[in-house]
Amino acid sequence: MDFRIFTEPQQGATYDDLLAVARTTEDAGYDAFFRSDHYLHMGGDGAPGPTDAWTTLAGLARDTQRVRLGTLVTAATFRLPGPLAVQVANVDQMSGGRVEMGLGAGWFEAEHTAYGIPFPDVRERFDRLEEQLAVITGLWTTDRSETFDHDGSHYPIVGAPGLGQPDDRGGIPVIIGGAGKRRTPALAARYANEFNSAFQGVAESSELFARVRAACEDHRRDPDELVLSVANVLCLGNDDATLRRRAAAISRDVDELRANGLAGSSDEVVDKIGRFAEVGTTRFYLQVLDLSDLEHIEEFAATVVPQLA
Repeated sequence: MDFRIFTEPQQGATYDDLLAVARTTEDAGYDAFFRSDHYLHMGGDGAPGPTDAWTTLAGLARDTQRVRLGTLVTAATFRLPGPLAVQVANVDQMSGGRVEMGLGAGWFEAEHTAYGIPFPDVRERFDRLEEQLAVITGLWTTDRSETFDHDGSHYPIVGAPGLGQPDDRGGIPVIIGGAGKRRTPALAARYANEFNSAFQGVAESSELFARVRAACEDHRRDPDELVLSVANVLCLGNDDATLRRRAAAISRDVDELRANGLAGSSDEVVDKIGRFAEVGTTRFYLQVLDLSDLEHIEEFAATVVPQLA
């Protein structure tokens, strides 16, 4: 099981805050540091203001050494696919090949309104997502000596130089997630290296995994090629006072977190991770919402991970 730290900086974080978490993540032995890609807070005031996902990841690419870096998830509404492919490829090169990208259709209308970003209806957003995936993966897998074309209704591309990646890896890993019943599994089967079930229970994740594996078979792809992952909020506490303090710090109820997240003692958390593993999960994103509590990250690595080795 791979464990990754997943942050939500739009709730209030500076680059230095993110760097401290990323370095703790690296020192504690985690596989990756990921962040959301949002421009507007969801509750609270978001101070000191938003940070751009790929700008901060570029900084972390130079300020960390080992951990993988990426987004859960970049919204297809935020950027044009050609410049986004170049931007992510640049960050990947800066990191020495440690970048992955989650890409989704976008859902948070208020941040689009706040920053003047068009927000079409859900069908068009998925149409644009599908085209973006075709363009971005096409650019990443086109040899540098060749050019890439795409005859699309939203993003026509003519004569774009290929963006072959370091070490001939065949492109940067792509993560697709969501609870959609038809288009999401089909897109994951066609374009993704990983499918993510975010903030779902064990039974719900099992159902989502079954859909995406079936979609792989429909597309004549080996379902075992796809990494299956989940994301859940972390609230670890081996005594009641610590558990309640950490829940209060993120304005959540302990019982609700036990039901809907990854919360409780080390033994409780190990048991729940085991149940996710039984339905095919091989990667876990631990959503850490209190970025000042670096001991939380270290404690999980010290008390939970050894029991799952």
